[in-house]
Amino acid sequence: MEPVKVRAPSIRDVARIAGVSYQTVSRALNNSENIRSSTKDRVLEVIEQLGYRPNQAARALVTSRSRTIGVLTSQVANYGPATSLAAIEDAARDAGYLVTTTSLAATDSEAIHDRLEYLLSQAIEGLVVISPQMRVFNAIRDLDIRLPLVTLDSTGRDGQHSLSVDQTSGARLATRHLIELGHRKILHLGGPQDWIEAEARMTGFLDELIEADLDVRAPILGDWTADFGYTVGRELSRYRDFSAVFAANDQMALGLIHAFRDAGLDVPGDISVVGFDDVPDAAHYWPPLTTVRQDFAEIGRRSVAMLLAELNGTQSPGHEPILPELIVRSSTAPPRR
Repeated sequence: MEPVKVRAPSIRDVARIAGVSYQTVSRALNNSENIRSSTKDRVLEVIEQLGYRPNQAARALVTSRSRTIGVLTSQVANYGPATSLAAIEDAARDAGYLVTTTSLAATDSEAIHDRLEYLLSQAIEGLVVISPQMRVFNAIRDLDIRLPLVTLDSTGRDGQHSLSVDQTSGARLATRHLIELGHRKILHLGGPQDWIEAEARMTGFLDELIEADLDVRAPILGDWTADFGYTVGRELSRYRDFSAVFAANDQMALGLIHAFRDAGLDVPGDISVVGFDDVPDAAHYWPPLTTVRQDFAEIGRRSVAMLLAELNGTQSPGHEPILPELIVRSSTAPPRR
């Protein structure tokens, strides 16, 4: 005997049980002002009882709106983008929007164009780009995207659409902390070329050294990984002509600390290390890592608020950079004399 197939409740089922037309159910779902509050409450109660879930595709056909926000990200598995994405999804859901996400497996122009075209084909109403690379922004300009748009561009070149943590300020906080501890020979392990955040952090580091009238050495360009930090740390351990390193993210800082300890050096006794991001594990590195905290969740929430303001023609929450915070832990100390 075949099992009985149970279909999902429809909008007409809701209308029949609530004793209203299906147009009235639609008004209740869309928070229309043209419906009595008592009627709306009755409809919503029936929706809850039946477990009815609106068909977004059908609603888009009727309203000509998808109520969908697109998100382009580079590394969704990493802490920062993943945290921002979760906040975007929460804020969008609270506002009655869906989120469709795609990540870049490669960063060549063809791959970037392909992922952007995919999002545009989903009839998105707005776009958030949490892939802060110059090639991505160039692709956006090439496609002449005219949707409401928010990009994490810390350069401030596109003030109308950009939102970011003040990366340069964060790097200056980290570098100033080392200088105030008494360090005079400080190295910078930077992020990869083409990454706007890496460039901004390098700029902050160099500006702070120049302002303190300290010798400037060429930063080492990394790839954000702990493995690269470890490789660089093993090489640097052979020279010891510095007393502190500012790494452009926490993962590379972790690799540095590992390499220094393997070389018999004490952190922070022999070398101080500062990171950037304040990933959850940073407090449990050994030693616990001094780093710059970014509020990734606030980035996600504010991105959605900016998009919704443009979509609804309301006052934007503003484009002022989000200020980072220096978190001092045990990986930094005054240099040994």
